Amino acid sequence: MHEEFLCEVTAYGVCGGEQVGVPLGTYRAPSLPLALWWLRERATWIAERLDPTPDTGRLPPGALVLMARDAPDVPGVLRAWRDSAAEQEQAAADLASGRLVRFIARDDTTEYELLAESVDMIRIQRVLGEQERTGSGWVPSQRTASASSVWVPPT
Repeated sequence: MHEEFLCEVTAYGVCGGEQVGVPLGTYRAPSLPLALWWLRERATWIAERLDPTPDTGRLPPGALVLMARDAPDVPGVLRAWRDSAAEQEQAAADLASGRLVRFIARDDTTEYELLAESVDMIRIQRVLGEQERTGSGWVPSQRTASASSVWVPPT
């Protein structure tokens, strides 16, 4: 059982013609429940900033504007992932078995990525990568390499 997890949230977009990533937070979770809690909390944090509930506090005039009906609903997608018991169970199973969990929500200009992986797997991959580069030691089979669980909602 993997017991410690590195969690990251990043927004990717284009600036000056080049793709850039902006870190929105990192957390080293000491347990699986805390890793999942942090990812759900970050999904909520992003969703509330993109689509605040008008009654949650004082908003400046003109802060909320209507969007086109066909515009991607990133806040809705983030909230749906956060609230889906099946998605949370799958993420927990993937993390517990050492697989990377990656959730992406995107609109026309920005991609939001929530990522978590076992610290043990990061260390193992680092050691195995070094052994492959130097030609020494054991090389993993496909089954032992970390897989990625990606949930990208339909556009």
